[in-house]
Amino acid sequence: MTLTIGMVTIDTGDALKLAEFWTAALRTEIQHDFGGEFLMLAPTTEGGVQIGIQRVPDAVPGKNRVHFDMHVSDRVAEVARLVELGATELATHTVPGLTWTVLADPDGNQFCIGQEDQHPAG
Repeated sequence: MTLTIGMVTIDTGDALKLAEFWTAALRTEIQHDFGGEFLMLAPTTEGGVQIGIQRVPDAVPGKNRVHFDMHVSDRVAEVARLVELGATELATHTVPGLTWTVLADPDGNQFCIGQEDQHPAG
């Protein structure tokens, strides 16, 4: 038997509101809406992982322990687009060969946008 990840779920106080951000950020759509309590976003690519957005009664304080790491060819442009959609830029980090920016969605859930250096030093 093979274990695979079928969905990553984000808890929130307002599932519909947070789904607006993530559908725009991921350029996807709501695939299923279970009365605004639980929404499933369609994968962005064939065989991709679904995103679930689940309404919960209380928020978890502090930094989320699991987060998305996404990669793009133009990190600066993508960060600007996501901030325009409602994300908050928190920090940028660089190590040899990789730069990534930490952002938070409108609920404060952190995620990263990374870009490999075109010409890494070395």
